[in-house]
Amino acid sequence: MTTAQRPGGSPAVKAVIFDFYGTLVRLVPPMPPSHASVFERRGLGEYVERWGDQWSVGPADGEDNRAHSVDEATYRAWEVDRLRRRALECGVPAEEAGPLAVELDRATKSLTLELFPDVTAVLAQLRGRGLRVGLCSNWYWDLDRAVASCGLSDLVDAGVTSARVGVRKPHPAIYRAALDACGVAPEEALFVGDVWAADVVGPLAGGIRAVHLWRPDRAVDGVAPPLPDRAHRITSLHSLPELL
Repeated sequence: MTTAQRPGGSPAVKAVIFDFYGTLVRLVPPMPPSHASVFERRGLGEYVERWGDQWSVGPADGEDNRAHSVDEATYRAWEVDRLRRRALECGVPAEEAGPLAVELDRATKSLTLELFPDVTAVLAQLRGRGLRVGLCSNWYWDLDRAVASCGLSDLVDAGVTSARVGVRKPHPAIYRAALDACGVAPEEALFVGDVWAADVVGPLAGGIRAVHLWRPDRAVDGVAPPLPDRAHRITSLHSLPELL
């Protein structure tokens, strides 16, 4: 484990706020249908190249969608309409764009998730110490259902998702919402996640200490950036309790 020097005199941590996907859970088979396969099945393969990678067509990091996050129905309608409008921009015929968007939205959310092996024991240990455990995720509206399906409901005190807050990490407002949900000040929280900008740079900018989770089997490629002050790096959640 490699860590940055912890600043002297830091207030005691009262809440640990985790990213969800890539930090606590991973995607396992059966994998969701690819967008390309949906286009091909509907006889629209000629538009696949213009469409691009399926993981890049969602809202951008830091995006503000608060106008659409007033309730679940409004947000879900906006998600599908985004895909419909993008399909039209790619040249998909208008009569095909709506049904295509509905199927693409369904395919994107057909996820089978599995907890990383270190999650349950570590979250239980944190709560046993009297710490609040929170989630802050760029996720769909139904983060609570995803948490329940993974068996985490009894180990998580509060959670916020970009769909409901209306902004995506690293927008400052989503971290403030997570702090409010956990009932702590920035200096009383520790943020843990695997994505550099969203889970380290963003929290640090909001006054929250951060832990960069750099798993050997991580979904994020590349080289781990140098650690700034008030940040640590671990390769397993099992190393987290000793930082506290």
